[in-house]
Amino acid sequence: MNHDTSQRGPLAGLRIIDITEVVMGPSATQMLADLGADVIKVEPPGGDMLRATGPGGRSGAGPLFLNLNRNKRSIVLDLKRPEGRDALLKLATDADALVYNVRPQAMKRLGLDYDAVRKVNPRIVYVGTFGFSQRGRYAASRAFDDLIQAAVAIPEASLRAGSDVPRYAPLNLSDRATGLYAFGVICAALLARERTGRGQAVDVPMFETTAQMMLGDHLYGHTFVPARGGFGYPRLLNPQRRPYATRDGLVCLVVYTEEQWKAFMRAVGHEERFVADPRFADGESRTQHVEALYEIVADQLRTKTTDEWRALLEPLGIPVLPAHTFESLLDDPHLKDIGFFQQFEHPTEGVLRTMAVPSEWPQSPLPPLRPPPLLGEHSEQVLADLGYSPQQIREMVRSGVTQVTAPPAAVEIAA
Repeated sequence: MNHDTSQRGPLAGLRIIDITEVVMGPSATQMLADLGADVIKVEPPGGDMLRATGPGGRSGAGPLFLNLNRNKRSIVLDLKRPEGRDALLKLATDADALVYNVRPQAMKRLGLDYDAVRKVNPRIVYVGTFGFSQRGRYAASRAFDDLIQAAVAIPEASLRAGSDVPRYAPLNLSDRATGLYAFGVICAALLARERTGRGQAVDVPMFETTAQMMLGDHLYGHTFVPARGGFGYPRLLNPQRRPYATRDGLVCLVVYTEEQWKAFMRAVGHEERFVADPRFADGESRTQHVEALYEIVADQLRTKTTDEWRALLEPLGIPVLPAHTFESLLDDPHLKDIGFFQQFEHPTEGVLRTMAVPSEWPQSPLPPLRPPPLLGEHSEQVLADLGYSPQQIREMVRSGVTQVTAPPAAVEIAA
């Protein structure tokens, strides 16, 4: 604790060793960094593989990497070399948490399993984010977001919801959901450490995390034993659940409660039909017949413009918003009001855009956002802090154990 970096934010003073790549682990550790923790990203020679993905990839600044690694420091260590492993263990002696996202078997081969790390720091929180629980038959299996989405029946759900072929959700859903859960787990484990004085190893597997999320909605009738119906929450699997066409575009609205349904049907002149039709009598029957109900909504919404529907429905307490495109989302007026999109000068890529931290902390001001690090930008600084001499660092660079990139001028992200 009390590592003096920015000393701002609710997690100021915590030091996190981040041995993660791609999406899942980096998403969790960026949340920690955004809230003030000193996150030291330990990269292999060549860097996080996501650096090379997309525009900017040739200079190690791919867009997904940039959006998952701000506010971190980068050190390159070849953990397959004894010198790299030794440096990592020195770093761990004064760290609060270590986060990794390779399979535990790989950490053991590196000599960096929990038993090895806790020998140098019994208070450390050691968190693994990987594919599967180590108590089942899939323990050693590799996992990627697409595989886990398929394993928890997301493509099957897309078919039931009207897709012409089984499809994955068009975002790294399992990676990001597991990363979000891992963020909470890390914070909880650190709180437990403060209360008990003891560190611990915690596993956060993708399959189980995503399965719990998926089945929380779609176990449905099989929640009961014996089952009281099939799988799948009908409202979510309803092919009519989508943005609705209006006279001039698309609109999204959710009519959900009894009062909202009555208000909507009254506004469109179908109040008597709603009251008289037994399919719509209560929440259970409306859920059973939700497709028919949503067809009524779709037919009505074609009759007015999006702005006309907003003017009519918002005063009735019915949530309604226009459906954005990627392009129009950048110009959303609410996001402009709060300064959600911010820009900064990157040392190799010019002006870049990022998103603000979505939580607001009036009593614990957050640190200024810093650009994602260049590969090895902080190697020399971190190694020097660990007691390595300039000559030792030069030898580590020469032998390929580490890599040093000249740091750019100090840059903070401007609102």
